[in-house]
Amino acid sequence: MTLPTAHAEPRFATDVITFYHPAFWGLETTDAVRELALADPGGFWARVLDALAEAGVTGIELTFAPGDIESALRAFGSASSFRRALEARGLGVVSAFVAGSDAPDWRQGDNLPAIVADAERRAAFLAEVGADLLIAGLPMRTTFGTRPPFFVDAAYMSRMADIAHAVGDAVARHGVRLAFHTESNSTLWYERDIDLFMALTDPRYVWLCPDSCHIALGGGDPVAVARRHAQRIALAHWKDAVRPIDVELTIDDTVFTQQQPYMTELGTGIVDWPGWADAMSRTPGASTVLIELDEAPDPVAALRAGVAVARRALAAIRAGTSSLALYGLREQTGQGS
Repeated sequence: MTLPTAHAEPRFATDVITFYHPAFWGLETTDAVRELALADPGGFWARVLDALAEAGVTGIELTFAPGDIESALRAFGSASSFRRALEARGLGVVSAFVAGSDAPDWRQGDNLPAIVADAERRAAFLAEVGADLLIAGLPMRTTFGTRPPFFVDAAYMSRMADIAHAVGDAVARHGVRLAFHTESNSTLWYERDIDLFMALTDPRYVWLCPDSCHIALGGGDPVAVARRHAQRIALAHWKDAVRPIDVELTIDDTVFTQQQPYMTELGTGIVDWPGWADAMSRTPGASTVLIELDEAPDPVAALRAGVAVARRALAAIRAGTSSLALYGLREQTGQGS
C-alpha cells in the first residue's frame, strides 16, 4: 500500500492517555483524574472530544481507564450513541488497546476461554463504533535477576502465538484485526522478540502495531523493524524517545512511571522521523498516523506540534527529501533535540 496522495492526507489520531495529565484538568494527581471521570464520565468525554477537535486530530485509540470502553458506555449509554457523538464532531475511533491490568492474564494456561471472551466483547464494541483494530501486548518481562529466572524463549513465544491465533480468529469474526504493540520491558520489546513472534504467527490473524519510542528504548532501530515487517503493520504509534533505557528497571506496577523520563514529544528525541515516515508509507496502516503523547500537560499544543513533525516528515518523503535534509529543516524550525 502506498502513502495517500498530497490531496488525501492521512488521518491523524492519538491515544486517550494523551489527556490523562492532571494539569489539563486542574487537578493534582492522576488518581484525581480517574475519580473525576468516574463521577462524571459525560463531562470527561466532552472535554476530551472538544480538545481533539481543537487540535485538529480526528481519530482516537481507547485504552485503560478512564478512557476505556466501559467509560464510554457509562457516558453515552451504548456504542452507537458514542459513535454518533464522535461523528457529530468529525471524530472516530481508530482502535482500542487492551491493557494487561484490565484483561485476563496471558501467562495463565487455563485463561484462554476468558481471554477470547474478553477480546470478543471489545471487538463487538469496535465493530459497532466503526473501528476494526484491537491492539494487544504480550506480558511483561520480570525484573532482571529474579529467581527463578524467566526466559523469553521459543517455547514461551510458541504459547503466546497459540493464544494470539485463537484471539485473532475470534475477533476476525467481528471484522476486527488483532495487532500487537511493542511495549518497553514487555516480552515483545527487543527487535529479536518482534522478529520471533512475527515468525511464529499467521499473518492472516496477527498484525503488528510498532511503537517507535518503545523500540528505541530497547536499543532497537524502529525504522529497520518497520521495514522488515511492513506488510503486517496495521497501525503504528508515532512517539519519540530521549535515549535507550540504560538501567535495569524494576518491573512492577511502577515500571510505566519509571520509563517516562526516557520519552519525549515528537521531533525532540532520537527517532528518525523521515525514515519512519517512509517505512510507514509502505504499510497497510499508512492512512492513519497515531501521535502518542503520554499524559501531556497541554495536549492540544502537544498534538499540534506532533502533527506538524509528522506532516513535515511525510511531505519530505513525497518530495523525495533525504533524512539529512529534513533534520536540517528541523533544526532551523526549533524541532531538533
